[in-house]
Amino acid sequence: MTNDVFHKNELLDRESLHTLQGVRLKNVVFQASKSRFYRDQLFRAGVRIADINSVEDIRKLPFTTKDDLRNHYPDGMLAMPVDKMNRMHASSGTTGSPTCVFYTKNDLQTWADLMARCMYGVGVRPEDVFQNMSGYGLFTGGLGIHYGAERLGCCTIPAGAGNSKRQIKLLHDFHVSVIHIIPSYALHLATVFESMGMDPKSLDLRIAIIGAEPHSEAVRRRIEDLYAIKAYNSYGLSEMNGPGVAFECPEQNGMHIWEDAYVAEILDPETLEPVPEGEIGELVLTTLTREGMPLIRYRTKDLTRFLPGDCPCGRTHRRLDRILGRADDMIILKGVNIYPMQIERVLMSIPEVGQNYLIVLERDGFLDQMRIKVEVKEEFFVEDMRVLKNMQQSIARRLRDEILITPRVELVERNSLPRTQGKAKRVEDRRQES
Repeated sequence: MTNDVFHKNELLDRESLHTLQGVRLKNVVFQASKSRFYRDQLFRAGVRIADINSVEDIRKLPFTTKDDLRNHYPDGMLAMPVDKMNRMHASSGTTGSPTCVFYTKNDLQTWADLMARCMYGVGVRPEDVFQNMSGYGLFTGGLGIHYGAERLGCCTIPAGAGNSKRQIKLLHDFHVSVIHIIPSYALHLATVFESMGMDPKSLDLRIAIIGAEPHSEAVRRRIEDLYAIKAYNSYGLSEMNGPGVAFECPEQNGMHIWEDAYVAEILDPETLEPVPEGEIGELVLTTLTREGMPLIRYRTKDLTRFLPGDCPCGRTHRRLDRILGRADDMIILKGVNIYPMQIERVLMSIPEVGQNYLIVLERDGFLDQMRIKVEVKEEFFVEDMRVLKNMQQSIARRLRDEILITPRVELVERNSLPRTQGKAKRVEDRRQES
C-alpha cells in the first residue's frame, strides 16, 4: 500500500498524535463551555479550561450520558445558536424525548471527510458506483455515508432501506461495485436473490460496508462468501456524528478509531476506571472537532476493547475490536452473563444453519429459560426426525460450550422467522409475561 492511500494524520507518530489531541481537547472544552449544560457541568466538577493541557487531563472532565441529551432536549446541549446550525438528526424517541444532534456547516464537512477517509482506506475510488441501502431521514446512517461517498467522488445511488427486488434491480442494472448494508439485511437479501433465481456472485460488487448492528466474524465471512466480495466493519453512533467514527482497514483486524477526531477510553462500566490493556470495557468517546454540539466523555454503553500492537497497514491510530454488544444488552441467566453475540458466533459457524435466528427468554415456574429458534437451510431440513434431533443436540452442545448453559434449541424452516428491514431483533424477552 502506497502512502497516497493515507490521510496525513493517519501516519502521525503516537507522540505527535497525543500532542494534537491535547490541543484539540482544550479547544473543545472551551467550545463546550459555551453550552448551558457543560457550563454547569464544568463548574460543578471544579474544572477550568486552564486545567486542560494534555490528552491525559481528560480524566478531570465529567461524563455525559444519553439521559443528559434527553433531559436537555431540544437544544440545551448546543454551544452555538440554532441559527448557526445546518442540520439536525435525532433518534426515534419512542420511549421518551429523542436524542438530538446538531451540526454546523463545518461539522458536516468534517463528517463527510472522515467518512470519505474510511471508504478510501478500504479501496473505494471515485470511479466506483455506490449504492446506499441504509435509511435516510433523521437516522444518521443514510446521509452520513451518502455525503462521504459523494465527497470521494463516487456515483451515489440513494436507494434507502427495504424493497429488496428494487435493490437487486439497481445493483444489476447500474453495475454497482460498492454497497452499504446492515449485516442481517445482507443475509436476507441473499435469500431474495435465490428466490428470484439469481446468483449474487454474478454482480459487479467488490466491497460492502457493513455496520449499524453488532455482528460476529462468522456473519461477515458468510456475507463475503455469499456475494464473493470483501465486507468491512464500520462503527459509529449518532451522538458522535454517525458512521465514520471507526473503520476497518484492508487487514480486517479491528477498526481504527480516528484519534484526530475522537478521544477513546475503555472503562469498567461499574467503576468508570480504565481497564487493563486488551480487556473488554465500555467505550467512552469525546469529540475533538465538532463545534455545534461537542460532547465530552460520552458513555456509549458499547462494549469493546483496544487491540494491542501495531497494525500491519501502517496506520498509527488505535484499533477497536468489533462491538461485543451493549452493557445493557447482557443477558443474565442462571447466574451466567451471556451476550447475544456469543450465540450468533456459534450459530453462524454451523453449515446447516440458515441466515436467521431468534433468542427467546421465558420463565418456567421460578426458573428463567432460554429457547433459541434456528432456521435450517432447505437442503438440511429433512423429514428424518433422527437427523433433525442429532442436529438439534449438536447445536445445543456447541452453544453450551460457549455460554456455559444448555438452551432449548428449536429448528425451524427457512424464512419462517420474522424479518425487519432495519436492525435485526435477535432477543425476545417474555419473562415478564409469565
